[in-house]
Formats: sequence, C-alpha cells, structure tokens
Amino acid sequence: MNPPLILASSSPYRADLLRRFGLPFTIRRPDVDESALPGESPRDTTLRLARLKAATIAADHPEALVIGSDQLASLNGAALGKPLTLPAARAQLARLSGQSVTFHTAVCVIDPATSSLHVQEVPCEVAYRTLDAARIERYLAREPALDCAGATKIEGLGIAMARHVRCDDPTALIGLPLIALTELLAACGVEVP
Repeated sequence: MNPPLILASSSPYRADLLRRFGLPFTIRRPDVDESALPGESPRDTTLRLARLKAATIAADHPEALVIGSDQLASLNGAALGKPLTLPAARAQLARLSGQSVTFHTAVCVIDPATSSLHVQEVPCEVAYRTLDAARIERYLAREPALDCAGATKIEGLGIAMARHVRCDDPTALIGLPLIALTELLAACGVEVP
C-alpha cells in the first residue's frame, strides 16, 4: 500500500496535472519565502524551492510522500516570476518579444520510508513571436495570465505568442513535469499507472 500523497502547492495548475495520474492526494500550501538568494540562478532557485516546499510540508506529515514543485522563467539569466498585475504582465510580454526564454521547472519528492529527497529540473525553451502593444493587449484582455511566469499560459491562448516550444516534457511548462514525476515516484515505489 502506498503512503498518503501530498502536493505541497497552492497552484490549481499543478493539482490539475497531478489528477491525471488518478492517485488520491491532498493539497497543503507550503508557507515559504520564494525569494531568490543573492547570486542564485533561476534554475538553482527552482531546485531549492521545490525541495523547501516539499520539506516544509513533510515536517508536519512525516508519514506522507510529499511532492514540491517550482517554476521560474529566465531571460538572459534574469528570472521572470509571476507578474501579478496587468502593468507588470504588459512589461514582461514586451520584454519577451522576439526572445527565447527558458522555463525552469523543478520537482521534488520526499520518500517517508527512507527520508530521501528525489529532485529533478526540466527546462523548456519558448521562442516568442514579435509582440507589438496591440497583440499584447488583445492577449491580456482574453487571458491575463497574471499568475504564470512570463505572463503566458502556453496551455491556453498563450501558445499563439510562441514561435516554437522545445521541451522533453510539455507538462513542465504548465508547472509540474509529469514525466519526471513518474520516474521520481517509481524511485519511491509508487508506480503510475
């Protein structure tokens, strides 16, 4: 019998993705500071935060298998988080116009049987079309994406903002890399399906 499964996240996107596995799970919101450390790369930030989110919840639920995940977009080495406001979303999309952006998505699973951490990062490259102000406004009017890194919901209308997407795991771009997670769960003795 598998241990209880907990998703350490407040993201509805991650919960929707995890439901694809058909495994019962609960959701707990980790209360962690998501600020990058001085000199920390976006990739390293996502890896650290995925581990921290999982560990924070595992500390209160030592019997559970806990999944933590984090994502940041990176443009020329600079992190782009969630814009949260329309002006910030406009500015992010204008900055992304004609650029290639790497989305770093990390996932961590803590195994209660061994107290071990299993972690993996999945990068995805998105090349953006040239985005003029009118296109940005039309997009944001239909899909604000204020809670998405890079102000783009690639699984929705945001796909029209891209010239191409290169990634080994398309679910990583949405926020939880299910291919990697399948491997990490298997390492903990949980088979999907």
